[in-house]
Amino acid sequence: MTSKIKTIQFVRLILLVMVTFLITQDSIACSGYKITIGNSTFFGSNHDAWFTTPHIWFENATNGKYGAAFTGARFDGENGYAPQSGMNEMGLTFERLVAFHPKQESFANRKTISNPTKYLKDILHSCKSVDEVKDYISKYDHSYFIEDVFIYVDKSGKYLIAEPYTLTIGNEPTYVIANFCPSITPEKNANKLDRYRNGVAFINYGIDTTLDYFTALLDTMHVCRNKIGDGTLLSSIWDLNNGTVNLYFYHDYNKTFQFNLSEELKKGDHIIAIETLFPYNPEFEKLRNFKTPKNSNLIGVFIVTSAGFFLLTSIFFLIQYFRRKENIKYSYVQLLLFPIGITLFYYMIVLSGRINVFYFPAPYKDPTNIFVSLTSYIPFQILLLILPFSIINYKLLKESSWSLLAKVLFSLNNLIYIILIGLFAYWKFYDIFN
Repeated sequence: MTSKIKTIQFVRLILLVMVTFLITQDSIACSGYKITIGNSTFFGSNHDAWFTTPHIWFENATNGKYGAAFTGARFDGENGYAPQSGMNEMGLTFERLVAFHPKQESFANRKTISNPTKYLKDILHSCKSVDEVKDYISKYDHSYFIEDVFIYVDKSGKYLIAEPYTLTIGNEPTYVIANFCPSITPEKNANKLDRYRNGVAFINYGIDTTLDYFTALLDTMHVCRNKIGDGTLLSSIWDLNNGTVNLYFYHDYNKTFQFNLSEELKKGDHIIAIETLFPYNPEFEKLRNFKTPKNSNLIGVFIVTSAGFFLLTSIFFLIQYFRRKENIKYSYVQLLLFPIGITLFYYMIVLSGRINVFYFPAPYKDPTNIFVSLTSYIPFQILLLILPFSIINYKLLKESSWSLLAKVLFSLNNLIYIILIGLFAYWKFYDIFN
C-alpha cells in the first residue's frame, strides 16, 4: 500500500512539473546567473515583468546591521516597492523568480511571514553570508512563497537556493537559474527554457570577468516577446566584491548606468526611477501606453461591470423565456442570451484575473486550463453575432413583442459587444495569423 501511495505521489509530481514548464515557457520569464573566478563573484539578473515603474533604492541600516540597495517595480503600498533583487554592504545579493512548486504541508512551529516586502529587506539588512541567510529563513514558514524561488549569493561565491520547502547551499563556480525549482526539476526539463539553456551554453563556451562578457550573458538570456516587444524590464550586474551594480533598462544592452553602493548610502536613503537614468526608449513607451484591465482603471471597471451585467441579464432572459405565456417574436434569442451571457461572464473574469492574455499571440493557449484556452475564440463569436443581433435589435425597437426592460437590456448587451470588439481588436485578439 505504501509503495502504491509513493507511486501516485511520484506520478503527480511529474505531471505538476510538466505543467510548470508549459506555463513558464509561455508566460513567466526571469533569469539569473552567478560567476566566481578567483576572489571575484558577480551576479546577473534579468527581471521580466509587465510593470512600468522600475526603481532602484538605497536603505541604510536601521534595525539591521547593513545598508543595502534594492531594485523592484511592483508598488506595495506603505511598504514601498517590493524588492526583486538587491545587494548589501557585505556583498550579499539575491534575486526573486516566479516558479511553481506543488503545495505541501506548511512548516510547523515557525514564524509567520506577515509582511513579505519587509521580510525580504530585513534579510539583506541582517545577514552577511548565505549561511546566515539559511539560518534566518529557517526560522520562518517560507512556504509562504509557494510561487517563488530565490537565489542568494555572497562574495565568497557560495549560493543558497530558497524554495518553498527546501533550502540548498551550493559552491559551484558558475550557476544559472530561471523559473523553476531546482530540487524537483530534472536538467532535461530545465533545458526546455530557452533563457536557461542559452545561459548555460554561453558560460560553457568560456568565461571571463569583463563587463562586456556579463552584459552579453544577460543579453543572451533576456526575453522580448513579439506582440509589443515586452519582456525583460530591467537587467542588473552586481559586483559583490567591489560593491557596484550596473543597470540596463528594457533589454537595451548598449547603455548602462553604474552605482557604487557605499557612495549612494552616504547620501542617505533615496529612491530613483530607473527610466530617468536612460534615454527615451520607444519600445518601453509602447508597453507603457498599452492599456489593459490591469493598468487602466477605466477598462478594468468596464470589464468587471460587464461581467456582472452579463451574469444578471443571462438569468433575466432565461426567466423571461420560460415565463412567457405565448410565443413571441425572437424568443429563441432570449434563450440564446443565457449561455452567451454565462460564457461572457467567465471571459470577463479571465480578462480581469491574473492571466495576462493581452501580451501573447492569439489565440492564447493556457496549458493548465482548457476553458481559458477556449475563451480565446470568444472574440470571434461576438464578431459573428453582432450583425444579426444588431438587425434583430433594430426590429425589436420598432415592435412591442418584447417588454421595454427586455429591449433596453438587449440593446445594452449589443452596445457592450461593440465596445468589446473594439477592445479585442486593440489587444490584437483577432490577429491569429500573425
